[in-house]
Amino acid sequence: MREYDLVDRAQVPGGVELQLLRSGEDFAIVFGRNELMSSDMFASEQALATLTCERIAAQKAPQVLIGGYGMGFTLRAALAALGKDASVIVAELVPQILVWARGPMHRLTDGCLDDARVTLVIDDVGLLIHSAASGYDAILLDVDNGPEGLTRRRNDILYSPAGLQASRKALRSGGVLAVWSADGDGDFTQRLEQAGFDVSEVKVNAFPADADQASDEPCVNHHIWFARKR
Repeated sequence: MREYDLVDRAQVPGGVELQLLRSGEDFAIVFGRNELMSSDMFASEQALATLTCERIAAQKAPQVLIGGYGMGFTLRAALAALGKDASVIVAELVPQILVWARGPMHRLTDGCLDDARVTLVIDDVGLLIHSAASGYDAILLDVDNGPEGLTRRRNDILYSPAGLQASRKALRSGGVLAVWSADGDGDFTQRLEQAGFDVSEVKVNAFPADADQASDEPCVNHHIWFARKR
């Protein structure tokens, strides 16, 4: 069992306390016994971006909204996949997350927060969604461990019928709502369909292809919903 040292703590507004842990060059962000993300299991966070960008590849000057910076794997993958004409808004509710990105985890960040295409907004991604009308070609959500408010209860609205309708209105025609989850959820798939999306669900190995995994270590699959506005 890997041993981690506590680096710092941060409070989610209206939610839980997060802890940044470090073991050598590896980091993890946790609350209680729940690991939200780690620097050695990130392939699905990258896939959230790359697979979404594939789905909007025909769009010129795409406008992308990312809910939750985390450790930046999704943002960096999006920037690598998008052209110079793209614009990416990153909504991060916890300011300390960005302090960590520029501080202890600066090697992971690799300058992505300073990319000219990126706009940082320290606020609830739900507010940006509700204030937009046909403003985005893609909305990427990775603010919980699935389609329920894990880090704070108010996030439940994002995955509710009303929240999904708000996301649909915020997307341009043919736009994509992509939602990351540690596990599948048939009820959420149904809610997406009832909200007027064409839905596909993809399982992605959490570990990168070149990860140093033990031969007897089980494959960890995460889930991503891709919901296209009809």
